[in-house]
Formats: sequence, structure tokens, C-alpha cells
Amino acid sequence: MVEAGRAVTSDPQALSTLWRQKQLEYTWLGTLMGRYEDFWAVTDAALRFALERLGITASEDAVRRLMEAYLSLATFPEVPSALAALADTPLGILSNGSPRMLEAAVRSSGLEGTFRHVLSVDAVKAYKPSPAVYELGPRAFGLPPGDILFVSSNAWDVAGAKSFGYRTCWCNRLGAPMEKLGVATDLEVRSLAEILPKLSAR
Repeated sequence: MVEAGRAVTSDPQALSTLWRQKQLEYTWLGTLMGRYEDFWAVTDAALRFALERLGITASEDAVRRLMEAYLSLATFPEVPSALAALADTPLGILSNGSPRMLEAAVRSSGLEGTFRHVLSVDAVKAYKPSPAVYELGPRAFGLPPGDILFVSSNAWDVAGAKSFGYRTCWCNRLGAPMEKLGVATDLEVRSLAEILPKLSAR
């Protein structure tokens, strides 16, 4: 997203950071207000706020190109091999993304056929950390949440999943502190490649 932002600003990191911040804020606010819009619409609104807040002038064509960058997100380098090592384990995605965004992300990352389930919050018209969202996992896999390992790079998402009842793994790539929400993750890694070795060592 930072690379895409270079087309409209000399400080694409600031744009990316504020865009992501407002994107999450709008999901939480929309859920609390009972006003659901899919993640594509939320992402568009967050981008337009960020552009205005930072005083960036962008044409509708530029906005479209920035939005389309969300349809071709790259994975971290270790992801394909880490998921391949877990091929005997049923895998799934549980995401705020809209079905269209998730389909595009899986396709662009070359991970088709990797996941048994690709689950979108669109099914319940609410966003994480609503318990209704986390319930989608046990329902799809036919397992209690305590038998599922929920992996996220977002500490707040890990907190929500742990509170719901999942076993959790926080992929803490930046060495950030855990959110102070009264819950702790079961496992912490710096990359997905560490998950299987750490589980095997337990």
C-alpha cells in the first residue's frame, strides 16, 4: 500500500498508516452503531478521509488505483512454505475483507486450494472483534473454538479471539507489546514459519 501511495504523496507511509487506522476505526464504529458496510466501502471511506486529513489532492482515477492495490496484496516471503508445511491440517481464513477482496487476495498470492474455508464477516454483517464473527470459525470447521488455533498479526484481533475461546497465536513481526486487555496469547511468533516447530515442541 505504501508503494501505491507514492503516486499521490511524497509521504506514502503517513497515508498508509492513517488509512489503516481509519479503516479499523470505521469497522468498529459501524459495528457499534449497527450500520454495516462491506470492507470495500469502509476502505474507500477511510482512504478518502486520510487523503483529506493529510491535504492530499487525488483524482478519482488515483483513488481507484489505490483501492485496486488491495486486490493484489503480497504475502510475506515465508507464507507459502509455512502453509505447505501445515497441509495436513485444515486451514481457513477468517477476515474483515469482503468476499471479493478475499477471493482476489488468495488468487494474487498463489494460495488457491490451500484453505478449506475462506470466511468473511459479510456473513454476519459485523466486524471483529464481535463474537458473532469469531463464531464463524467453529461453525465452518465443526469444532469447538478451543480446538482451533487462531493466528493473527493484530494483537487486538488475538485478544478478541482469545476472549471468544480460541487457542491463539500472535504473529508479532515487529516485537510490539501485547494489548492491555486482560488476555494473553497462547503462542507468539515472529513469522509463520515458527508456528509448526513451536507447536511440535509443546
